[in-house]
Amino acid sequence: MFDYIIVGAGSAGCVMANRLSEDPAKRVCLVEAGPPDKNPLIHIPLGLALLARTRGINWGYVTAPEPQLNNRRLYWPRGKTLGGSSSVNAMIYMRGHPADYENWAKAAGPAWAWDRVCELFIAMEGNAAIVGAHHGTKGPLSVANLVHPNPLSRAFVQAGVECQLPENADFNGERQDGVGLYQVTQKEGRRFSSARAFLDPARERKNLTIETGALVERLCIEDRRAAGLHLRGRDILLRPGGELIVCGGAINSPQLLMLSGIGPGAELSRLGIDVVHDAPEVGTNLADHLDIGVLASTRGRDALGVAPSFLPRAIRSAWTYMRHQRGELTSNVAEAGGFAKSDPSRGRPNLQFHFIPALLRDHGRKTSFGYGVTLHVCDLLPKSRGRISLVGNDPLVPPRIEANYLSHPDDIGVLLDGLKLARKIFDAPSMKRHIKAELLPGAHVQSDDALIEDIRARAETIYHPVGTCRMGKDEASVVDPEARVRGVEGLRVVDASIMPSIIAGNTNAPIMMMAENVSRMMRGR
Repeated sequence: MFDYIIVGAGSAGCVMANRLSEDPAKRVCLVEAGPPDKNPLIHIPLGLALLARTRGINWGYVTAPEPQLNNRRLYWPRGKTLGGSSSVNAMIYMRGHPADYENWAKAAGPAWAWDRVCELFIAMEGNAAIVGAHHGTKGPLSVANLVHPNPLSRAFVQAGVECQLPENADFNGERQDGVGLYQVTQKEGRRFSSARAFLDPARERKNLTIETGALVERLCIEDRRAAGLHLRGRDILLRPGGELIVCGGAINSPQLLMLSGIGPGAELSRLGIDVVHDAPEVGTNLADHLDIGVLASTRGRDALGVAPSFLPRAIRSAWTYMRHQRGELTSNVAEAGGFAKSDPSRGRPNLQFHFIPALLRDHGRKTSFGYGVTLHVCDLLPKSRGRISLVGNDPLVPPRIEANYLSHPDDIGVLLDGLKLARKIFDAPSMKRHIKAELLPGAHVQSDDALIEDIRARAETIYHPVGTCRMGKDEASVVDPEARVRGVEGLRVVDASIMPSIIAGNTNAPIMMMAENVSRMMRGR
């Protein structure tokens, strides 16, 4: 029996396991459905290019047909291993915009205001490259500059400057807007996931049990209090007064709550699930960053290419990496990017760029031959909202994902403006000299109507789903400001699902910060 049981060893779960097991008097169990993080593609940064094709460490979700995207079913890869999605993501270290957290404070109280969370970000950060008031250098999460940025990534930054975007060497500093190279969660040329940062230092603690390959079928709830977990063939139980912390993410957490009888009561009853607590908002409020890319072939061979001529370079890169953990295999693929406004009247950036010195189609699942570049742009502040719902009461059946992309009429205009700006950057002198031809959307696609149709035909997720177990001060919220599930004692949810609203940036670092904040609340700090 345990004092704390944590479901999901992802970005939040690893932080919770570390912090709660610091007290040797408390027994902690961390349960993960996936395997240990031993696949070498996880730890070699450029291995990211193949992870979308790798089974066993990826939930490999697919959405329901999306009405505004030509009824396409979109691929949603999510990490299924120690470290969760922090073991399969692009390693970009990004906090979001201060205004995001001021909105959180309005929804969930002062513990989530910018001043508070900024202190936590700094305390957690071990930045090897930037020193100053906005950064920490002694925290457990290693943050570094790219070891070997591609020359085309630097050309993208210069092209952005030529388009009147300021150069920004620190997106987590005084200002977010501008273009630059991203900082990454790496150390000595290797991925530094949440598992490396928080689980590795705690693995040898005698009061911490880590179980992998353990799919939780439902939560055990007795008299409206969490009592443990039900796995196939066995239970893991809490001590009296213990707590269960669900860290499954924006898809798995609402799914598990609903399988356990916490969710929209009428829907659960129709599926034959006994209702423990009628919580209509479980699974709703789903938000994600929709993304569209411009792809172009290049004249030279600076890009990362799939071609016979690239083979000698690939062999040299592999040798350099094995010997020194340097070279092109340290690339996080999305090396550069930035933040901009879709129109000047906006108060803060609402577009984000991810530049890739390679041709990337369908999340890397389709091989693109030759040399080229890809520029992704996403809508940071979408107004469209979707939902997660159950298909049945079988925990092995994936839930139904309805992202409802572009269901709000304002969102398509933002992406259209972003696509035009991305093309403008590729047409600026510093990029234009490298570009042979635009492949997608293609030079023939010029009118607004044609570009909108291209967006509907090609737009994809940039992997930031949040909000499906919303946190708030109001009684309708799924969890309260300390992440406690309303209506059930001894149960919390701590992950992207509890974000009151979506972050204007990559979500990995904010999720780890959220876990740090809640763990301090739980320990009275």
